[in-house]
Amino acid sequence: MELNWTTFVLEIINFLILVWILKRFLYKPVLEVIARRRAGIEQTLAEAESQRSEAQAMQTQYKNRLSDWEKEKQAAHEALRTELNAERSRRMVALEESMERERHKAHAAEQRRLEELMRSNETAALEQAGQFVSRLFSRLTGPELEARLVELLLDELAGLPVQRQEALRAAAASMKEPITVISAYPLDAAQRQALEQAFGQVLGEVTVLWKFHEDPELIAGLRISIGPWMLGANLHDELSYFVEGTHD
Repeated sequence: MELNWTTFVLEIINFLILVWILKRFLYKPVLEVIARRRAGIEQTLAEAESQRSEAQAMQTQYKNRLSDWEKEKQAAHEALRTELNAERSRRMVALEESMERERHKAHAAEQRRLEELMRSNETAALEQAGQFVSRLFSRLTGPELEARLVELLLDELAGLPVQRQEALRAAAASMKEPITVISAYPLDAAQRQALEQAFGQVLGEVTVLWKFHEDPELIAGLRISIGPWMLGANLHDELSYFVEGTHD
């Protein structure tokens, strides 16, 4: 087989023309498409990288926020615990103070109850003692003790202060009812006369009436009423004063 150079050259020219055509109309557009695709892929990758970076930043921020929230939660728990402890301490102090006040009140109430009970017992004991002494004196007294008490009253009248005498005169002058003399035993004429004379010296020119009667409850002695004034020299009043004075 012989080589035809003309054909060979024509084939080469055809190949070169084909290559130029392919490069001109096919290869270059393909390269441009590939370049555009590559640029798009690179842009997509860049956007993905940017999103990944943003996601990582957001994740870091979220972790930091979670850490901050945990710290805030711990701080809130500590603050709440501190506040609860303070409130518990305050309430315990208030409760102790309230209990102490209640103890003081209970102690004071118990003291008052005991004091009242003691006073009641003392009063009952004094009343019983007074009743016993009254019964005892009622057995021991008689006209002789009555006469001695009358003499004692007469001696006291003679020694009355001037102001007291003036008060008695004023009361006797303003009263319309008689002077009442109550005695445990009947007074004889001499005793009544002695009383009228003694009061006559105290009352002066004041004219008065007299009324005598008996009251065995006096045990022994006299009780004389001149208006608002009361003069006494009897065992009943003395015992009553003793019981009341001891009770006070």
